[in-house]
This record gives sequence, C-alpha cells and structure tokens, in this order.
Amino acid sequence: MTVRNDGSDTATVLDARLVPCALAAWAVTLLGLYTGWRIVTAVAVAAVVGCAVTVRLVAAGRIPRGGARILLAALAVVAGFGPAAGLRMWAADQHPLASAAERGAWAGVVLVPTDDPRRIRAAAFDDTPRVRIPARLEYVTVGGRSMDTGGSVVVFAPADSWGDLLPGQSVTARVRVAPHTGPGTTVAVLRAENAPTAVGPPPVWQRWAGTVRDRLAQVSSAVLPADRAGLLPGLVVGDTTALTDEVREDFRVAGLTHLTAVSGANVSIVLGAVLLLVRALGLGPRSGTVLAATALVAFVVVVRPSASVVRAAAMGSIGLLAFVTGRERQALPALCTAVGVLLVLMPDLAVDVGFALSVSATAALIVAAPPVVTRLVDRGWPRSVAEVTAMSLVAFAATAPLVAAVSGTVSVVSVAANVLVAPVLAPLTVLGSLVAVAASVVPWAGEVLARGTGPFLWWLITVADRAASLPSAEFEVPDGPVGALVAAVLVAVVWSVARHRRVRITALVIAVAVTAVWLPVRMLRPGWPGAEWVLVACDVGQGDALVLATGDGRAVVVDTGPEPEPVDRCLRRLRIRRVALLVVSHLHADHAAGIRGVLDGRSVETVVVGPGAASDDAADVLAPASEIGVPVREVGAGAVLRAGDLDIRVVGPAGRGTGGSENDESLVLAVDTVVGRVLLPGDAEEAALDALVRSGTDVRADVLKVPHHGSRTTPARFLTAVRPSVALVSAGRDNLFGHPHPEIVSTLTGIGARVLRTDLHGDVAVVRAGSGALAVVSDVRGTIEP
Repeated sequence: MTVRNDGSDTATVLDARLVPCALAAWAVTLLGLYTGWRIVTAVAVAAVVGCAVTVRLVAAGRIPRGGARILLAALAVVAGFGPAAGLRMWAADQHPLASAAERGAWAGVVLVPTDDPRRIRAAAFDDTPRVRIPARLEYVTVGGRSMDTGGSVVVFAPADSWGDLLPGQSVTARVRVAPHTGPGTTVAVLRAENAPTAVGPPPVWQRWAGTVRDRLAQVSSAVLPADRAGLLPGLVVGDTTALTDEVREDFRVAGLTHLTAVSGANVSIVLGAVLLLVRALGLGPRSGTVLAATALVAFVVVVRPSASVVRAAAMGSIGLLAFVTGRERQALPALCTAVGVLLVLMPDLAVDVGFALSVSATAALIVAAPPVVTRLVDRGWPRSVAEVTAMSLVAFAATAPLVAAVSGTVSVVSVAANVLVAPVLAPLTVLGSLVAVAASVVPWAGEVLARGTGPFLWWLITVADRAASLPSAEFEVPDGPVGALVAAVLVAVVWSVARHRRVRITALVIAVAVTAVWLPVRMLRPGWPGAEWVLVACDVGQGDALVLATGDGRAVVVDTGPEPEPVDRCLRRLRIRRVALLVVSHLHADHAAGIRGVLDGRSVETVVVGPGAASDDAADVLAPASEIGVPVREVGAGAVLRAGDLDIRVVGPAGRGTGGSENDESLVLAVDTVVGRVLLPGDAEEAALDALVRSGTDVRADVLKVPHHGSRTTPARFLTAVRPSVALVSAGRDNLFGHPHPEIVSTLTGIGARVLRTDLHGDVAVVRAGSGALAVVSDVRGTIEP
C-alpha cells in the first residue's frame, strides 16, 4: 500500500522491495554466466543457508523484522536464480556440439535465426563479405549421431547466400563447429562456407515485419540524401545497414549512438500515441489495453527484440497491467520486475552491454532526474529546458563508466549534443513511424511523409557533425574496470562541484580561463602531433594506415586499414582535407577495406596501386574511388611518385617468381623526408624481402614500418640490412595472430631500434624536433621520445 499526498490509500501493482531482489538476481546470473554452473550452484546453496540463519536470528530478536524481510527476499532470489542459471550453464556445457567444437568438427544442423543477419567487417586476408546470425538449434547431426536438440548458437556465413534470411526461417546447412569463448549460454560458433541446403518460409508476422523494414528503407533512399536516408530507418526501426560510416562515427563521438538503437523512448511514444487514441475513441480500459498490447507486440516484432527494446517492452507491459487493473504503477519497482523476469527468460542479458546501458540509464532517469529537475526549476530554469537537461545529465552520468569500460573513451560533448537534439526526437519518431506504416501500404504516401523528416534529420546530423569535429570531443581512458573507475571518479567530481555554489563558481572561473587560452590554441595549432609531424602510423586495429605530410597542407596516405572509421578519425585529428596520393600497397582487406574513410569528405587526387590493378578483385576494392571519379594509377618497381616536398621511390615488389605469398606482391616504398629515410614494405614476407636485399637495392632507413605487422615471416637479415633507429609496428590490440612476434621485437631492439606499437601506443607520429632531429610522439604516452 502507498499513501497519496491527499492521505488516501491506493493499491500499487508492484512493491519497492523488488529493488534488492533485482540486484541479487542480476548479480547471481552474472556470476553464473562468467564462472560456470558449479560456482553459481554453490552460491545458491549458501543463500539457502543464509535464509535459515536469518530466520533463526529474527526469531531470536537479533534482527529487525523490516530489514529481515528485504534480506530474506534477496537471499530467496539468489537461491532460486542460482539453480536456474546453473542448469542453463550445465546444459550448455553438456550440449553435443560443445565436445564437437573442441575438435573443430563438421556438423549438419537445422537452425532458426533469432535476429536479422548483421554484416561484419571482412577479417584480414578474407575479402568475402560475411554476416553474423544469432540462431536457435533444432536438429544436429555430428559424428554419425542425429538428435533433436535446442541451444543458442552464433553463425558466421557468406553474406550473398545468408544475408536475406529473416528471423523464424528454418535453415539446413553444413557447418564447421568452433568453441564459444565468451560468457553466456551460447553453445558454439558455427562457420558456414556455402549456401544453406534448404531454407523454409518465414512466419507470416516476420514476412510482414520484413516488408515494413524494406519499404521504409526504399522510400527513405528514394527521396532523401544518402546520410539522411540511412539514418531514418535506424531511428524508427533500428535498421542501420544503410547508415553511412561518417554519420555512424559522428554519432559515436557525439554520444548519440543510442538514438539508432530503438529503446524505451520509442516504446513510450508508441504506447502514448495508442493510449491517446484510446481516450479519443472513448474505449474502456480493457479494450484500450488490448489495442495497446497489440501495438506493443507489433512494434517489438518490427524493430526486433534487442536488449533495450525487451526491457522497455517489459516495463510497458507492467504499465498496461496497472492501467487495466486501475492501480498505480511505480516506475522503479516496474524496472526491477522487468529485470528479474527477463533474466529468468533470457539469462544472457546479464552480460549484454546494451541491456546494462538501458537499465542504468532508465534507473537514473527514475531516481535522479526528478530532484535535478526540481533543483533547476527552483533556480529559475524553464521546466521544459530543465527536464531535457536533467535527463541528459543523469543518463550520461549513469552510463559513462560502462561506455568507458567497453570502448575506452568518454565523450565530453554528449550532454550538450543530447540537449540540442531533444526537441526534434518526439516529432521525428512519430513522423517516422507514420512513414513506416504508410510506406508498407501506399508507398507514394510514405515518400511524401518521408520528405517531411528531412529538416529533423538534417538537424540531428548537423549537431552530431559539429559536436564530433570539436577539438577533444572525446578523450581516451583505459578500457575495462580501470576505465570505468576513472570515468566514475570524473563524474563524481563534476557532480560534487556542481552541487556546491562556492566550488562551482571557482571551477567555472578556472574553466573559462583555461578554455579561453586552450581552445583557440587547440583549434589553430593542434596539440598532437604538432606542426612538425612527418609520418603518422594510425591505430586502425589489425591493419595498416600511414600518413605522410607533403609540406603543402596535403598528405600521402599509404593503406587504409580494415574499416573506414579509424582511418577517417586519424585523418580528422591531423586536419587532412586534401590527399595528394592514396597508395594501396596490396589488396588484402586489412590494408584496403577502409578506403571510404579516406575518400569521404576529402579531395583525393590519385589512387596508386601495384601490378594487377585491372583485375576483378582490384575493381571491387577500388569501386569507391571509381564511383567519384578518382583516377587509379598502376605502378611497379622503379617508379617515382612526387607529392609536395616528398619523392617516393617504388623499390618493390621484388618477389615475383620467388614462390612467395600474395603478401610478397606488396608495394615497397622508400621516402626521403626532412628527418631521414622512411621504408614502407607493406606486408612483404621472407621471399620478397630476401629478393629485395639480394637485388642490391639500398634498404637502409632511419624509420621502418615493420613488415606484416611484426609477423615472424620477416627475416632477421632484412632487419639488420635496414638497421632503423625507429621501428613502427601497426597491429591490433589482442589480435589473434600474435603480432608482433616476440622474436621480431627482440631482433629490432637488439640492433638498437626503438619499437613503437599501435596496439600499445595508439597513433604514433614521427616528428621533427626543435633541433631538427628525428623524434617520436606517442599518442597514448603523450611524450616525445628521441
């Protein structure tokens, strides 16, 4: 029972004591998913003992009954969730595919996708577009045994034959089984190399949902520019397949990515619109609830049940229950009930980052936003502005530690960006939903409505672009628990400063003074890597992307990395808008798949490739350049390229006819710069490097981009012949190939080279020091190393 302000009693649909129960449920489920069924079962047994001890202490009068009820409720949840989570873990461990995965066996499976296929970036040395599909097993044949079975799996498959599947379709295929190494109840990872042998029809409701999503994408692309056409389906139904890389990256840096992950705000708007319609039609509570529940189910089917959507749908269902029973619904207990129920049905949500972010943001809005709104209104803020600001502030404060732990970054423009876009979100969501409905029935009506979304979408994109382009729009922190702790401390400090008037005034004066000096300096003369930079090895993960300064404001880019976003971000930091030459050393994905990150938004004069540029593979890789009319030039050993102050000599490939790998066809570049000679050998391996040395080519260099990410395929005699003073290794953090190999690093340090690695140091720049000597600026360390 709760008491209203007027003193009357009113029944509530939920009780606030559910809060510790939800926390206990999440904790024990999380423990089980990370440690296994034995540990969590032991914890459940301990909880049962704890319940017995608590009852005895209450009977003896040593614990107050009020506190004991809460403690007993939490212990009872642990005792219940422990066996439940342990049973799911045990079933996954004992699944027939679990032992087959350890052997890397082949299996025949019948499975049902549970979500849409998601395109993934091509891995290094694999140019075949692939999709990732979560699925539910129905039938397995492995090792001569056939059996009906359940279990969750993840499928990686060719995009051309698997990319059009819909959730609910039955698929028969032959796959190779691999272990699933992460937490959760996923049984195995399945890798398909060929098309499925049989595909059943999708359910009627999934065909309808697919039609709605496809029609929305079609009318958007028909009447809107590419950036807005990709954004509208993301905002309305969570379909980000057509979202441009530039918009995606701007939204990430600006802290607006949550807008393209359909969440509770969308559910609230849909239910609110339906309930307003119910009132307008004069329908009773039961009829209105049926109509609202139908709309909620249809909405979840269309947008797909992502973590944030199922959380919001569960809370919406509780709200409808309160509506039909005429009782009051309390938001925080509703959230905790939703957490508990969903963890029973889908325990893997306990390790889902999206679910954690959704619950954290919602809890913050429920608990912290109202007092912040009151405080701002008392200080004279208009209520609408106070509400938007408070929601953005508390949501950022609650989610920043989680975002830092996952991504290693904290956006400092997130709150301002969210406040600026807030006024257009509700009308855009309503109008976008109407576009989706109209497009599935009368496409021309959908096109008319889609044109009306243009100004709203323009505003979102403009805010994201301006926010992301600000100097230091985000700053890096260590990922994992350390990053979460750093972000939490920063949030706590800022929050404390904001609460005390004297401290706030002092901090404001200091901030204004620092900003007045720092911002103009930062904008006119960037702090990293400085005006005298010569070469930058961009941190693009497991791949290569290097930038050479030409001395006239342009740059030469050598390779682009495996994805567009990292190389684009690196070029933005360097303020590169004009590229004289874009050199692709060879056509593997880890060197060429990020080409759009260089081309989009920049003037690129020429693309340079090695022998074989006329091949079909090269045509596919270079298609983005051909689409915008950038000329492609094919060069071989002996060619000389000029750009500004740079003379770039092509000294390889020299590995033809040596029986080497495709990597041996990499272009090898020697560049004379103001700080000495730079050698860029791409991914050339032993055969090509030996041939280069035997040819008599002078390979001595002051700076060496270590071949093939520091692979052991680089012979020590080549490194000795080069004898660099600085060796740059471009490798991805925790990459699966073990790059760079310890022997290579040891050889380089043994000949006196300073080894800088992008996996450890981030972006690394070779610069001209004040004395004119060569120096190295490490992005992560932030110091100049001679």
